[in-house]
Amino acid sequence: MAAFVRRLGFTSFDVEWRKAPHGVDIVEGASYITTTTYLRFQLTPRFVDRPYLLYLDADVLVLSDISAPFAGLDDGRVGAVRDEFNFAVGECPALPGLVERWPTLRGRPYFNAGALWLRSHVMPVVRAGVAEVITRRRRYIHFNDQDALNMWLLATSRAAAVDARLNRFELDRFLEKGDWVRRVVRRDPRSSDVGLLHFVGPMKPWQNSCPRTAGVRLYSAYLRDAIRLLHRLGGRNIGLSRDGGEPA
Repeated sequence: MAAFVRRLGFTSFDVEWRKAPHGVDIVEGASYITTTTYLRFQLTPRFVDRPYLLYLDADVLVLSDISAPFAGLDDGRVGAVRDEFNFAVGECPALPGLVERWPTLRGRPYFNAGALWLRSHVMPVVRAGVAEVITRRRRYIHFNDQDALNMWLLATSRAAAVDARLNRFELDRFLEKGDWVRRVVRRDPRSSDVGLLHFVGPMKPWQNSCPRTAGVRLYSAYLRDAIRLLHRLGGRNIGLSRDGGEPA
């Protein structure tokens, strides 16, 4: 992995073994969700060793420069894109019961946690805030780490809305199975204005069972190129996992 990132032009690479925070349980028990989703909040400024952190989920495909949000990111704020399936608090399954307790929060933006922009020194603040939510506000959590993050953002007003094209959901996989997406998403599902493509949900582009949509085929082409490069660098034991896990 270190040789691969050097080949791409990066000057450093580091990896560290971490366990999920103590006492974390999964609320929504989808098979593809585990306590490792909370590890995004275990990063520390010392580990990152850079002034900024761009966090990305494993199931995304970057299609253009996505660093622009850092230019306007105020100190102490977290950049994120509104979730396309859960667009507003109190109008979706996320954060159940929250607007009944605090009605003024209804309609406030709800953000997807798959892409986050922040200054590194803010990470301990985010971590402590999310941990408090998990401990004290657990009854309002449905989407696990994402709900915990959103509750903290609502309480602190630290959210900085990022251009929606920098976290677009790949929707064609869902349209293959039904039309409900058109009733939920507030854009043309076929929009090509995408800087980052996010494969949310249980169907992942590296799985054989995933519909071979245009986005999935594009992901597969990039993945094959990446694996060929890794093989040339000596990573012969690196390949594709088609059993539902992430690329091995």
